[in-house]
Amino acid sequence: MSVIDPASVLTATRPPRPSAFSNALTFGWRAVLKFRHVPEQLFDLIMTPLMFTLLFTFVFGGALAGSPDDYLQFFLPGILVQTVVFNSVYSGMGLSTDLSKGLFERFRSLPIWSLSPFAGLMVGDVLRHFIAGLIILGVGLALGYRPEAGLVGVVASFLLLFAIGFGVGWIFITLGLIIRTPMTVMTIGFTFIFPLVFASNIMVQPETMPGWLQAFVDRNPVSHMTTALRGLMAGSATSGEVLLALAAPAALTVLLAPVVLWLYRRD
Repeated sequence: MSVIDPASVLTATRPPRPSAFSNALTFGWRAVLKFRHVPEQLFDLIMTPLMFTLLFTFVFGGALAGSPDDYLQFFLPGILVQTVVFNSVYSGMGLSTDLSKGLFERFRSLPIWSLSPFAGLMVGDVLRHFIAGLIILGVGLALGYRPEAGLVGVVASFLLLFAIGFGVGWIFITLGLIIRTPMTVMTIGFTFIFPLVFASNIMVQPETMPGWLQAFVDRNPVSHMTTALRGLMAGSATSGEVLLALAAPAALTVLLAPVVLWLYRRD
């Protein structure tokens, strides 16, 4: 049995502390592993956007646009935005679950970047958004949807979706720190999300709505996101539309990231 010389321990060079980026990647990998250990998460991730895409296209398409094919060209970018916003709720639910198990008490004792556990949640979000987005786009292409901007427009649209999901995710991470039951986080989250999503231009043009509702829809951040995504897919988006779509996610990040860190350290 070998004996360690105490002098060699004292004179050994301390390994460098991992960077914030390295911490974030580690927790991001933890978020990825959750899909392997909890595969039932994929059911919600796959079935919900699939049902929305098929039902709205074939049930409402003929009434709203004259044919399902015409409606699909209008609707598919909007359902991508809706799916990303809905999926952001899972960040808060996952955080609430970890808190209820005492896992974050262990994280606080580690010499790591304070926000790295939340960065990991965001990485899990990006993976969810990417999978759901691919499913919706794949179904749309099979049904006849054609993005006029081609591959460049699709890539730009997905980058915008990731930015939207990143910004909106801070809302539900904040809720997850305040509310300790995952189901309550989901209930409150969807209560907040539903009016924003359905009172937008995702499903219909606002010109068909009453004046007071049209005024709300025109100022709804979800409408700005949808307009920009439609433009990117069609190759007609302006820089103003994209910046307007990014305004709400950027503001949410700037306002809520410090709040999340304060709540985390306070507890």
